[in-house]
Amino acid sequence: MKTVKCPVCKKTVEWSSNSFRPFCSEQCKNHDLGKWANEEYRVPVEELDGGVEIKDEKEKKGEKD
Repeated sequence: MKTVKCPVCKKTVEWSSNSFRPFCSEQCKNHDLGKWANEEYRVPVEELDGGVEIKDEKEKKGEKD
């Protein structure tokens, strides 16, 4: 039986029978979702040339920003 730690409260929980995985409960799942909604988590983005290449591609297709 595989167990994992809840990313929010660090409680050890069983993986296969847990409907909230990787969280231990709905409460921890909602807590994590709230952090994403409040922008407490961020995914780093690396822009190429300040977005110039993307703009050039749109201009070639005749699209507007």
